[in-house]
Amino acid sequence: MKAVRSVRIDTLRGIAVFGIMLVNVWGFAIGNNFSRYGVIGEHAPLLDQLVVFVVAAFAEQKFYPIFAFLFGAGFALQTGGRHFPGPRLDRIKTTYRRRVTWLLGCGVLHGSFLWFGDILTVYAICGFWLLTQAGRRLSGVVDSLRRMAVLNVAVLVFMAYLTYQLMTMPPEAVTWGVDEIARTHAVYSEGTLAAIARERLSDFWGNLTNSLFFLPKVALLILMGVVSVRLGWLTRPGRHRAVWGRVLLAALWVGVPVNLWWGWAALRDAIDPHAAGPMAAFVSFLVEVAGPFMAAGYVALVMRAPEPVLAALARWLAPVGRMALTNYLAQSVLFGLLLQGTGLRLGALLSHAGLLGVCLLLMVVQALFSRWWMRRHTQGPMEAVWRRFAARG
Repeated sequence: MKAVRSVRIDTLRGIAVFGIMLVNVWGFAIGNNFSRYGVIGEHAPLLDQLVVFVVAAFAEQKFYPIFAFLFGAGFALQTGGRHFPGPRLDRIKTTYRRRVTWLLGCGVLHGSFLWFGDILTVYAICGFWLLTQAGRRLSGVVDSLRRMAVLNVAVLVFMAYLTYQLMTMPPEAVTWGVDEIARTHAVYSEGTLAAIARERLSDFWGNLTNSLFFLPKVALLILMGVVSVRLGWLTRPGRHRAVWGRVLLAALWVGVPVNLWWGWAALRDAIDPHAAGPMAAFVSFLVEVAGPFMAAGYVALVMRAPEPVLAALARWLAPVGRMALTNYLAQSVLFGLLLQGTGLRLGALLSHAGLLGVCLLLMVVQALFSRWWMRRHTQGPMEAVWRRFAARG
């Protein structure tokens, strides 16, 4: 079944592409640390402090949930609704299995050679499991959603234990962490090709190991995307304004306060990890839940946006969303060339405000390129390769 294009969904995907950029840039310059923003010190310029606060409060843990949600929505649009067992369902599964197989290979290569924080691998792993939901009744998908929610509660309990361990770390462990931040920052922003490659591989495969605890959360968000399409919340938002209104209220009362708290805690941690570390660990645990709440609020805003506002956003962001994979991979290439030791080494030269400036510049470039490309083609370059692989045979 051919997926139905939605301007709102494409626009939302474009917003997520740029939001992800704001979060990933620190990893390219600073590395894979327990403190995403590094150490800026108490005498850091006010603008640098503001950048850390804004990115932590309004971007971190907000945009990968949207991507996961839309990954599930895409599955529902591509596979359709209820299908009885037979040749048609078999063809649907075969095509989708090829899609996630290609995505898995792309993710492994991306993580190994460009960006240790690759998310495509996790989506692909969840995609293989998601095939078990193809052709099911809505009630069956909802049952899977409930079971996945229970599993996520169990994971949160374990994460609470890990958070307690982080909050009670001895001072020497925090000192080691600060030294590690300086080491990885030097490797990524000034190191040789071989040094960066070794560090990236170590970080990527370490992240894959840790994703054991991350997969249930992504799977839950994906199933929520499937259910949202099956119920028409995403495809017919005008009929479900009340639903999105309630989502917006939840984001306002739960997501906003906790995420503002996290912005403050992340800033204090970046200024002085020894003093702020325990509080940052505690609030970062709360953001595991509050971040997706804020993400849901962003989705609700787009779903409820008046047509003139949507048209203005879609003009620039929908083309970005239609070639989201191309733009996501291009960001990794560009960040490597601009920020790391094998390129211009701007990661060692720019302040946090400067790194944000690089992101804003790349957003403009990608928005312009995406508009130009989509006027001449039906999909992005990487999307075309992906589709060809899935359609073969």
